[in-house]
Amino acid sequence: MIDEPEWLFPYEYMEVGESFFMPTLHIANAHYVIDETSKKVGVHVKCYTVVEDDILGVRCWRIA
Repeated sequence: MIDEPEWLFPYEYMEVGESFFMPTLHIANAHYVIDETSKKVGVHVKCYTVVEDDILGVRCWRIA
């Protein structure tokens, strides 16, 4: 099994409407981690499972 890298999320530097892509095979875990970490810093985000350039992952937008 391949371990996920340690992710540093740019919430505090993101303007509303900006997004980031997180490539991962562990989709449910990625959604959970993003949801929990964004709440800790008081940022509201919306995430979707996507395939970009044939790479599975999660795209997350700052909404507030």
